[in-house]
Amino acid sequence: MTDEVAAALDRVAASLPGGGETREGQRRMATAVGEAIGGGRHLVVQAGTGTGKSLAYLVPAAMAGERVVVATATKALQDQLADKDLPMVADALPGGLTFAVLKGRSNYVCVQRVSEVGGGGQRSLGTGAVDPPDADDPLTAGRDDARADPGRLGDQLRRLVRWAGETGSGDRAELDFEPHDRAWAAVSTTARECPGAFRCPSGTECFAEEARKRAAEADVVVVNTHLYGAHVASGGAVLPEHRVVVFDEAHEVEEVMTASLGLEIGPGRFRALATGARSVLGAADNDDATTLAQVAEAGDLLERALKPLAGQRVAHRVVAGGEAGPAAGDGPGLGEVVTLATGRLDRLIGLLRRQAGAAEDDEPSGDRARRDRLLLAAGHLADDLARLVALGDDDVAWVDGGQRSPTLRVSPIDVGPVLAERLWVDTTAVLTSATVPIGLVGRLGLPEGETDQLDVGSPFDYRDHALLYVARSIPDRRRPESEPAIHDELEILLTAAGGRTLALFTSWRAMTAAVEALRPRLAFELLAQSDLPKPALVEAFRADESTCLFATLGFWQGVDLPGPTLSLVTIDRIPFPRPDDPVLQARRDRAGAAAFGAIDLPRAGTLLAQGAGRLIRSADDRGVVAVLDSRLATAGYRTALLARVPPMKRTLDRDEVVAFLTAVTADR
Repeated sequence: MTDEVAAALDRVAASLPGGGETREGQRRMATAVGEAIGGGRHLVVQAGTGTGKSLAYLVPAAMAGERVVVATATKALQDQLADKDLPMVADALPGGLTFAVLKGRSNYVCVQRVSEVGGGGQRSLGTGAVDPPDADDPLTAGRDDARADPGRLGDQLRRLVRWAGETGSGDRAELDFEPHDRAWAAVSTTARECPGAFRCPSGTECFAEEARKRAAEADVVVVNTHLYGAHVASGGAVLPEHRVVVFDEAHEVEEVMTASLGLEIGPGRFRALATGARSVLGAADNDDATTLAQVAEAGDLLERALKPLAGQRVAHRVVAGGEAGPAAGDGPGLGEVVTLATGRLDRLIGLLRRQAGAAEDDEPSGDRARRDRLLLAAGHLADDLARLVALGDDDVAWVDGGQRSPTLRVSPIDVGPVLAERLWVDTTAVLTSATVPIGLVGRLGLPEGETDQLDVGSPFDYRDHALLYVARSIPDRRRPESEPAIHDELEILLTAAGGRTLALFTSWRAMTAAVEALRPRLAFELLAQSDLPKPALVEAFRADESTCLFATLGFWQGVDLPGPTLSLVTIDRIPFPRPDDPVLQARRDRAGAAAFGAIDLPRAGTLLAQGAGRLIRSADDRGVVAVLDSRLATAGYRTALLARVPPMKRTLDRDEVVAFLTAVTADR
């Protein structure tokens, strides 16, 4: 298949504007992907920026003769594949290629919920009346902004109902406005609630089911990595049957799978169930009313028990009730709350089932649909509570969300064993990224004897086109004079670059301090991440070449700014992971003395490489990556970190950097 894949890649490349170009790394990757699919061996490919890795896996995927699922980490890449790359491959290759994009159920408007919100039963509810929500409505409960403006969510609901009668896909991404989360929640559903097409009165009109049908008939299905994680967690019940999966942005897979294979329980799940059950059960007798009140109270008790634990790991014996845990005021401890909540939830499920058994044949379909959703949501919550009691040594539990919205979360410490059991045995995987983390194969549980690894490099001339500068003179970050020194360094560098800077920070506090210090001192516009939504920020930055953009971790990857817009990327410090991250803490405990080299250093190296990778995005780009952390020049571990960064010429001389940036600016 090697020659066939190479020839097909040439045909696709020839269809690009200007006739395309031959990229040796792309060809090597494409043939390796074809061999992996044909031979049933896993493949991990590091493909540097400019390789054209999307086409390198899409061409052999199109020729596989079976369904291939492509999982991406970002919506931007998902859109690029569906709107640009896959149509081009389909046009260039004979035989026809079908493809589909599939998103999680909550991304599609729910026809049944629209009918309930609109007060009718037809999809043409664009003219249906929607009463403005009040302070007792679950949409607005607990939200000061909604109570202050009672028409805000009501207006959004009316727009959503009208749109639901007009849209062809039901995909939230088609909206021309960004709805409030609670407004969207009123017209959508999640996999934890949806009873499925056969049990839903609107199942034949369901947008999510239509998307699933298109995916089941497609040769290539594009999903996001989180949805693939849900597929693995469900035992393979989410996506169409397939034998081959491609993970693009493979450095994200471990983190996404860690979240997907875990669970989270917050007070809101109990309160939402109680609110929904009141509307379904109607005028309940005293015992039933007591059960509803107790379920709602379980949410309050859980919140009270979680608050003293906010930001902390939680011992399994505390969750299971074998130990009291920190004081929770006058209420029961966490373990007691789990036991109480389980009993109350069982009683609520019993009430709903009895009502279902006593329902008349002519019961309104909307009432039945609401009850089915509640039963499913309650069942999922009961299952999660049962998992809490049975936590093992391979799980870590902690309280996230702070004091205002504490949530109990659980994740596996290592995802490798679970993936080895559930995924790699029956599925051939291709994993690719511009930066593949060290040790990824082992951490993901890929079988070493059945996994090949390849690095195809990058076609860009980093050594002549880019400098890596480490500001060795910056004082230790623990000293108070460090931050003013960073601001002074930034002023010099940004001025030499004539703006054109993406300044990356490892914390919001550091970014905010830099913005406040430098805005009065710079002659060009400075945009901060907090100023606009991400897409608008990127467009504003791209529109004015002299603009600078200061941002945090969300901009270290997935931002593509080729051309004269960007000449300088600054990184305020080596991006080591947080020391208090609960999952990483648990992994460090397991690694013992080797923890820094096995856990922290690989993650810092990958993120540092991703940040530095924002600079050179095309063959003509030139510029500087400046790391304002002297440890990259002095620490014993610097060699391991520098090995992850693109092969730029390195310097400690600021004058050399200023001269280089001045020359680049003059050439623009």
